[in-house]
Amino acid sequence: MLKKIEESTLFLKNKINYNIDIGVILGTGLGSIINEMEIKDVIAYSDIPNFPKSTVEGHSGKLIFGTIKSKNIIAMQGRFHYYEGYSMNEITLPVRVMKFLGIKNLIVSNASGGVNPIFSIGDIMIINDHINLIPNPLIGENIESLGPRFPDMSKPYCNKMIKKAENIAKKNNLKLQKGIYAAVTGPTLETPAEYKYLRTIGADTVGMSTVPEVIVARHMNIPCFAISVITDLGVPGKIKKVTHKDVQKVAEMTAPKITLLIKELISNI
Repeated sequence: MLKKIEESTLFLKNKINYNIDIGVILGTGLGSIINEMEIKDVIAYSDIPNFPKSTVEGHSGKLIFGTIKSKNIIAMQGRFHYYEGYSMNEITLPVRVMKFLGIKNLIVSNASGGVNPIFSIGDIMIINDHINLIPNPLIGENIESLGPRFPDMSKPYCNKMIKKAENIAKKNNLKLQKGIYAAVTGPTLETPAEYKYLRTIGADTVGMSTVPEVIVARHMNIPCFAISVITDLGVPGKIKKVTHKDVQKVAEMTAPKITLLIKELISNI
């Protein structure tokens, strides 16, 4: 794995000649932050050694390099999921590469289903903790140069960035929720019984991404901030048939608010 990380990193370093400050992973329908970047370079995943290819609609499959508020950014326009058939090492390879490119913070967004009964479709939730129901990406031989065998996860999400995001939201009259994200394998959406189970064990939202990337980032001591858009509800009496297009539509409608929040957060990091 280390050889693959180094090969991918070397390829990218030969394409760019500047350090990267912040990594951003963009979820379904949430790619509009790219419009706020002064773009320097765009590299397709298919051109990068060892990178998987994004197969999900709404994930275009490009690394975007540029600046926001004078900060050098690397943005993943499209991520990888366990349900696509990729291994955890493949899913999290880009985060490892981001570390080798020098990022100091990681910002992650996703679309998720709300199981907290006070949530509404279109709500934005800061993730302050998670429940991992996907195989852990650190299973297997540990590479000590990347991080410890048993990394601490008492603070998976950075309290300083959460506080800054809350202040930004308050100044801009943005309503924010805050809660716990449960990561499941997918690709099926949840049954009513599964939604009930997830709520019972403490989740506020459920999705199929984010947690593997955060675990690997924390393994390498990268502070993380993550945010969810509630695109559908898993609440008794409000459960309806949902398609991926429905999820994309809600995420795209909410994207301007997410973009404002992330843009301002980047400028304040």
